[in-house]
Amino acid sequence: MSLIPEFAETSVEAIIPTVRRVRNTFITQQTKPLEFRLVQLRKLYWALTDWHWMTSRLVDNEAAIVEACKQDLNKSVYETYISEIDWCKNDALFVCKNLAKWAKDESAPDIPLMNRLVNPRIRKEPLGCVLILSTYNFPVQLAIGPLIGAIAAGCTAILKPSENAPSVAMVLGRVVAALDPDCYGCIQGGIPQSTVLLDQKWDKIFYTGSPVVGKIIAKKAAETLTPVTLELGGRNPAIVTRNADIKLAARRLLWGKFHNAGQVCISQNYTLIDQEVLPGFLQELKVAMKEFYPEGAKASPDYGRIINNRQWKRLKDMIDNTKGKILIGGTMDEAEKFLEPTVIEVDDITDSLIVDESFGPIMPILPVNDLDQALRIANEVDSTPLGAYPFGTKAETDKVLQNLRSGGASVNDAWFHGCLPTLAFGGVGNSGQGSYRGKASFDAFTHRRSVTTTPGWMESLIDVRYPPYKGKLAKLQKMTNVKPNFDRDGKVKFSLVSFLLTLGARNTLGGLARYTLILLVTIGIQQYLERRSKM
Repeated sequence: MSLIPEFAETSVEAIIPTVRRVRNTFITQQTKPLEFRLVQLRKLYWALTDWHWMTSRLVDNEAAIVEACKQDLNKSVYETYISEIDWCKNDALFVCKNLAKWAKDESAPDIPLMNRLVNPRIRKEPLGCVLILSTYNFPVQLAIGPLIGAIAAGCTAILKPSENAPSVAMVLGRVVAALDPDCYGCIQGGIPQSTVLLDQKWDKIFYTGSPVVGKIIAKKAAETLTPVTLELGGRNPAIVTRNADIKLAARRLLWGKFHNAGQVCISQNYTLIDQEVLPGFLQELKVAMKEFYPEGAKASPDYGRIINNRQWKRLKDMIDNTKGKILIGGTMDEAEKFLEPTVIEVDDITDSLIVDESFGPIMPILPVNDLDQALRIANEVDSTPLGAYPFGTKAETDKVLQNLRSGGASVNDAWFHGCLPTLAFGGVGNSGQGSYRGKASFDAFTHRRSVTTTPGWMESLIDVRYPPYKGKLAKLQKMTNVKPNFDRDGKVKFSLVSFLLTLGARNTLGGLARYTLILLVTIGIQQYLERRSKM
């Protein structure tokens, strides 16, 4: 008997009352205490593994997640644990361990000495009631990850999993049900449900998916000045120079492109390779392919399937429309939604495999003459991809980082930066805005509120702000104005007096700290010498 119920959409009529309930709960301040947030995070941790009642029988949620990922994506048990279950559990534990530290008030930086009297500080306030719209390729991680951040920040939240991964969506509904129902909810469905959700007022919208839908959400959010985090895809380049370790590049890029049957937004969309090393690179790809899938990808328990027939046909059309040459793979089976890992050599940046994000197991390769040409092509195809993957010498990879923007980058590897659960992850430009994971998840749902407290005894110090202003301007300027350390040509002026006062520090306070350190060291040396002289 299946551990997963049939997919059932939330009725449109039930959405508005659900949103109203979680919004009203936030107003009561129920989610603000740290202990409440920690209890919810702990419940979420156990909800990913524990047994729960389902239609009068106990169901193991962990086993249900494994089964659901198998049904939706043919995802292997190994990948389900490392990129879904264990990822989210470890994330929850990491946040629990660090939440008290993150939520503390911070002393405001760069405050002049006089203004420190008003105790300037930064309070960490939850943004409010938030909406999380997740996608299907990593259906647990990309839903629970942002939810962990929202809970940690003290927000109430509504999660809408992707209807394209219906089995996982139903299990996620059961996971969210383990939390406080007045604070968190899960809405199931497709476009009708998403439309109603977007018509509501939110304090933050967190969306993971395609740039096309991301623009729709950003436009809708702009109507109510709602902030958004957009985690989108991109036409990410891998660049392999003639000085790269070809065997290493082939193995790592092969894994990066065909993990999860290529349904990874951060993987390379195309590979620019120096034509001098192309033959050796192709040979190493074949060797690695045989090593990864000794019985072929179709027979491998470790190779996934395309999420649905619509996406499978889209990928087939991309291959049919390319003018490139298939070098490896190309086998397809629509009934199984199987698409073999396929390597295709193309010769034009207008090719269908370069122009569009494949989001599938297709690896187009475009030979180039040198690194400069590769950089020109990469910037022309997509100047703000989600990731960039240079392989070569340090000088060459540094040149790529210097001349190509991207949300993130992995040097001499395929999206390893995206494998670190505590490293901030996000796009730039067309590949998204905002970031999350680790502390960045807490920050994504937190308002940094600037606060000062002015004591009564300071009144005589601040009376220059009150009218009448006659005779007060010079006094105020003397108190607040700073003189530049550069001339009209923008060149920094060296001042011996300033250097002696600050010892090269940026301000007087820094100079005082340096003089104090010198004094302490001097006293220590003096005491040491005195003790030695008595011996």
